[in-house]
Amino acid sequence: MTWTTRPRSEFGRLRAIRTGTGPCVVLLHGVGLRAEAWGAQIDDLATDHTVIAPDMSGHGDSAPLQGAVTLAAYTDLVAEALAKPLDGPPDGPLDGPAFVVGHSMGALIALDLAARYPAQVRGVAALNAIFERPPEASAAALARANALNGVSVAETHGTLSRWFGDAPSPERAACEGWLRAVDPAAYRDAYRVFASANGPTGATLRSLPMPALFCTGEAEPNSTPAMSHAMASHTANGRSVVISGGAHMMPMTHGAEVNTHLRRWLTAAIKDQF
Repeated sequence: MTWTTRPRSEFGRLRAIRTGTGPCVVLLHGVGLRAEAWGAQIDDLATDHTVIAPDMSGHGDSAPLQGAVTLAAYTDLVAEALAKPLDGPPDGPLDGPAFVVGHSMGALIALDLAARYPAQVRGVAALNAIFERPPEASAAALARANALNGVSVAETHGTLSRWFGDAPSPERAACEGWLRAVDPAAYRDAYRVFASANGPTGATLRSLPMPALFCTGEAEPNSTPAMSHAMASHTANGRSVVISGGAHMMPMTHGAEVNTHLRRWLTAAIKDQF
């Protein structure tokens, strides 16, 4: 598919792609990207869901955070937007709490939202999420964060090689464009939050009352299958799925498979079959 820029509307203090009708699904992207990274999911889920894909603060068309830059600050803006009625189609009021799906840092935000604002979250899905990072992985992430100066555009080759390898593809090219376009200070700030995080605690996961899906790629070296299985085991209504051949950018590279598992999970959650 192509990864062209789509129109935005207001979503609280964020800007978001919004389309479709039906049960609401909110899609939260990762560091350095923008809402279009969910293009395959937007097109599929919008056939029978209201889909809202916001740009993270400081990314895409959303303004940077004001004040302290923390995971909670990113989460609070999403919670604020979900609590605020929106006027006029396609920006009409939401029909009850939302299913929240996050990828990478977006998964950290989604899980934090589910834990701290459970009344707003009908179900939570964490794609390529971290959990109890080993020390060497934490050190590598922090080293990358510390190399960012917030002024110049960050080097993209290493990031893209970790995500896609070195073979060219439309997905790789799209991500390179987004990484080069993001505000360097906002990218640095978000990456520092991501690099400092260790994922949700077991106690946090055990506190989640809603259906939860944990999904990662078979070839994902950092947000590993073992992490997804462990998170699901801590969650009363949790399931884990591993995408064959997938790696970190599986929502883009393995969109059809990701969509199949999201739809199965959404259908079961809507029917209360957990």
